[in-house]
Amino acid sequence: MTQTAEALTTDARAAIADALNQSVAETAVATMLAQNFHWNVTGMGFGPLHDLFQKIYEDHFVAQDDLAERVKALDAHAEGTLAGMLARSKVKEHDGHASDKEMIAAMQEAQETLAATLAGAGALAAEHGDTLTEDLCIARGQEHEKFAWFLRAHLKG
Repeated sequence: MTQTAEALTTDARAAIADALNQSVAETAVATMLAQNFHWNVTGMGFGPLHDLFQKIYEDHFVAQDDLAERVKALDAHAEGTLAGMLARSKVKEHDGHASDKEMIAAMQEAQETLAATLAGAGALAAEHGDTLTEDLCIARGQEHEKFAWFLRAHLKG
């Protein structure tokens, strides 16, 4: 049965919000990772990688807000501290000292992690009939899989 945020049980809203906060945390860390690589990439692939990393961090910046606003629609607290996000995130920070290929591989891994986290959050939402959150998670997961594909293509050949 499809339910709006208000119709969900308190426990369902809390569980879904926790999964979304995980997604927000990982998206925030991946945003900074992409921006860091955008600033620091060098080499023959500078132009296209500089542009790709920018597309990723701009996409992720908007996504953080969409995910956090869904947390609020579920009447939960959207976690907003950097320390909390770093502690929670499965995506790890990077100091930006890396070759272009190492940056690509790290960003690909981050995108795959985000896609998996969002797939899990979407499945949890589906279990509770929260199709609006499920839809958001599916759409975001598809974007991360697309970015992972773009990054993988740079490493082939």
